[in-house]
Amino acid sequence: MYTPPPFKPDRAASLGFADARGFGTVCAWDGTKPIASLVPFHLGSLNDGTPQVFFHVARGNPLAKLADGKTPWLLAVNGADAYVSADWYVSPDQVPTWLYQAVHLTGTSRVLSEAELALQVDAVSAKFEQWLLPKTPWTSDKMAAGRLEAMRKAIVGIVMTIDDVEGSFKLNQHKSEADYAAVATRLGEQPDIGSQQISSLMRQARPQAFAGETQT
Repeated sequence: MYTPPPFKPDRAASLGFADARGFGTVCAWDGTKPIASLVPFHLGSLNDGTPQVFFHVARGNPLAKLADGKTPWLLAVNGADAYVSADWYVSPDQVPTWLYQAVHLTGTSRVLSEAELALQVDAVSAKFEQWLLPKTPWTSDKMAAGRLEAMRKAIVGIVMTIDDVEGSFKLNQHKSEADYAAVATRLGEQPDIGSQQISSLMRQARPQAFAGETQT
């Protein structure tokens, strides 16, 4: 990942972003072409703190046969993004750009055992059921044993052990406060959720740029 220094988060921030997002595109090389799939995931770690990513794919997914424990895979995790018009800056001679958050995790992958897969399925569902509180979380014991076993046989669990963590949080950090505030304000006025989320992130990252706003 190409990341200019102003946009580069530290390792902890990158992993925290990936963990909170929990959804990304995993990509591997089959010897001829890249193979990619969108997957929900959860993070864990080895005893020495090395991060790991746990997920599963359908048994018929080509990725299931490529997890050899040797060949590096890539997991790309994207957050909000938004287009910025050059007209929104206070300063002249600006160009349009795109603001975004993204993290790339690289590492080798292996297939989980049946016991590990059972834990992975429960862990990933528990992660996302927490998003729905105060709803009572769904758990796998609500399923008939035979049905649950059939569903597990239809998937393959995979764990990536992460060797490299790269992040790019491009939020106009290199711009003047006037330009930064002007762009964030205009993004907040746009109807799409991506623009609004980027505006909110910019405000959180650099609140002093908005100190002069009139409170309503």
